[in-house]
Amino acid sequence: MKLKKLAAVLMTAIMTISLAGCGSSAPEAAAADAPTRTEAPAAEAPAADKTDKTETAAPAETETASGPVEITVTTTFAGEDSNAQNYKDAVAQWEAATGNTVSDTSATSDETFKTRIITDFETGSEPDVLFFFSGADANDFVNAGKVVSIDDIRAEFPEYASNMNDDLIAASPANGVKYAVPVNGYWEAMFVNTAVLDAAGVAMPDAGYTWDQFLADCQKIKDAGFAPIAAALGNIPHYWWEFAIFNQQTPANHLNIPGAADDATGAQWVAGLEDIKDLYERGFFPDNTLSATDDETFAMFTDGKAAFLLDGSWKVGGIVGSCQSDPEDPSTLDTEKLSHFDVTYFPGKGNRKTTDMIGGLSMGYYITTKAWEDPDKRAAAVSFVEHMTSDAVVPLFAQHTASALKNAPAVDESQFNALQVKAMSMMSGVTSLTGAVQDLFNGDCRVSTFDGMPEIVVGNVSAADAVQEGIDVYKDTLE
Repeated sequence: MKLKKLAAVLMTAIMTISLAGCGSSAPEAAAADAPTRTEAPAAEAPAADKTDKTETAAPAETETASGPVEITVTTTFAGEDSNAQNYKDAVAQWEAATGNTVSDTSATSDETFKTRIITDFETGSEPDVLFFFSGADANDFVNAGKVVSIDDIRAEFPEYASNMNDDLIAASPANGVKYAVPVNGYWEAMFVNTAVLDAAGVAMPDAGYTWDQFLADCQKIKDAGFAPIAAALGNIPHYWWEFAIFNQQTPANHLNIPGAADDATGAQWVAGLEDIKDLYERGFFPDNTLSATDDETFAMFTDGKAAFLLDGSWKVGGIVGSCQSDPEDPSTLDTEKLSHFDVTYFPGKGNRKTTDMIGGLSMGYYITTKAWEDPDKRAAAVSFVEHMTSDAVVPLFAQHTASALKNAPAVDESQFNALQVKAMSMMSGVTSLTGAVQDLFNGDCRVSTFDGMPEIVVGNVSAADAVQEGIDVYKDTLE
């Protein structure tokens, strides 16, 4: 059965209206053609032969006066990211077709990764091509002129990103200019271990699931001897921070940043953090939630010791991998074990509908000024990004999430595992997608409420004081 353009078309339509500027085995993709310049490069790129596995064209060779080159590329397609292997495959295809090589320095996305990237730019160690956030996390290197805009690249390579819907390409909040070409979007939702629910006599949440129902279910799950919520509040409180605040708001005002902890928006942030504190006091998080790592609480969820896991679409790959005897080999998937995992909307509260979700197209490929100004690397960097963002490659990465492609291909359900299909079904009921406000309130602004979450939930620091401290840091960044 086919879900024609189910995820991609739906999410494109939703994001056109509401987006704010935030594995399974599949057939090998056809690659993009080499870039077309307004002025020919020193040596024109000859067309490449067709690949062995497909009938579609591989990327044409990109040569310079000095011959094949090596470009440095950094992405977040690493670790348990479900697209890590897709990325490796696409890079290998581009290398084979062009003769160029990639020095890959990819790493899993977290705050340390973000800091590393900013430091690399500050020290002149930035890569030639970077897959990174398109929001405020990129402001430092955007303001420093260290990346090249899409418009500037198109002045020399007119077809660059021409297969994308420009309306869905996020502009930098620093200056309103578009730099990053997106590949796949994201959503954040609540994963469910249905085996735990069954053992506790709790029904699978539906599209009308409320906060009060969630609290009642968590109590039943706790009484049955399980941890209701798998979360490491001392390590990764990000998703709970985001949704707890969103639950006090609506998609129309979620991206507002408060001017003070006691103004309307500030009070919503405080109320959201106090809801997390209430969950902690009820004992709905693991006993070691303040000292555990995210990996440890994730293992609790996949091992059937916790019921709910709030995370992003990228976590689908990790859950599927936990159901394989060999995490790197999809053929070893235990379909029975995977059948006990599902995904649904975060419970709604107040004026936020349960089906209002956090999501969007918040990351993309940048070409750095360093590569652009290198005559040997310019065309190669453009060719690489065009290949990685082509109509053939993007669907492999987007899968059950979203893309900015003008012509999103039909989705064949048979190509996806059971959890991915459930995610597609969930996305068919989404009423809105709103970017993550934490992507605007970034860096040191979040320390008092992210790193400080343990102090808040145990009562050592009031939620109001923590929010105000973050706001004060944010105001300093604006000066």
